[in-house]
Parts: sequence; structure tokens; C-alpha cells
Amino acid sequence: MTVQDPNSSQATWPLQDAKARFSELVRRAREQGPQHVSVRGEPAVVVVSAEEFARMTATRQSIVDHILTGGRWPDDVVDAINERPHDLGRDIEM
Repeated sequence: MTVQDPNSSQATWPLQDAKARFSELVRRAREQGPQHVSVRGEPAVVVVSAEEFARMTATRQSIVDHILTGGRWPDDVVDAINERPHDLGRDIEM
């Protein structure tokens, strides 16, 4: 017997039900979204569609790569960066 959260399309399946109705579990994961499986009442795993898994695990460009490969920065932004104070901090006696 699956337990459906009324505010969500995600269901929680006890392990025995998930094993017995695996085809339905897979169908729902593809059509309705992630399906949670519990073992002895405790959350254990989540079954997601291949499409969702690919989206979740896709590599993203780092912020540095994005800045370096992105478009040209407007001149006013470059000027503002170059005109900022170059404070080196203060001397500290040790």
C-alpha cells in the first residue's frame, strides 16, 4: 500500500509493496515524479526517471569557467573594477 502525500505527487512505498508492484512504481516515477521507498518505516531510497536523474547529475559549468568563457564585460563594469581601492590592509605588530 503506497502512502500518498496530499500536497505532493510523490508517494512513499513500503519495500514489500515496491517489490510486488515494481512496474507500477517505475511507471509512476516516470509519470508523476520521484517515488520514495521505505524499509521498516524509515526512508531508504528514491526512484526517479532516467530523465530526472540525468538532469540532476548533469555537470554544470563552474563560475570561473562561466566568467572566462562568457561574453565581453561592459566597459563601465571593467572600469568600476579597475578603479576600486587597492587597500592592502594594515600593518600589525607581532
